[in-house]
Amino acid sequence: MTGKSARSSLSYHAGKAAELQVAEDYKRRGYCVLHRRWRGAGGEIDLIVRNANGLAFVEVKKSSSFDMAAARISRRQMDRICASAAQFVEQEPAGQLSEMRFDAALVNSCGQVKIIENAFGAF
Repeated sequence: MTGKSARSSLSYHAGKAAELQVAEDYKRRGYCVLHRRWRGAGGEIDLIVRNANGLAFVEVKKSSSFDMAAARISRRQMDRICASAAQFVEQEPAGQLSEMRFDAALVNSCGQVKIIENAFGAF
C-alpha cells in the first residue's frame, strides 16, 4: 500500500468512525437514525435522523479541532446536500413541507462531538 492510499484509507475509516459516534450521540438524544451515507442525486448525506420535531440532515466533519472541521464545509457541499435532501423528502408524507433542518456534527481529535443545529445558515 502506498503512503497516499494508506492515508486515504485511514481518513475513510476515521470518517466512518466519526459518523458512528455522531449517530450514537443523536440516538442518546432521542433521535432515530434513518440512514447512514444516503446517496441522492446531489450527493451523499452522512446521516438522516428523525425525532418528534422532524428530520435532520447531518454533515459529519472530523478534524483536529472543531474550527478546522467546520471550515471543511463548503457552500458547494451545502448546496449538494440540500439537493439530495429535497429528493429524500419527496417520499415523506408532507413532501417539501416536511419539518427539517441541516446540522453539522463536528468531531475533534479527542473524539469530542459538537452538534450545530440549523448549521447551514451559520456558514
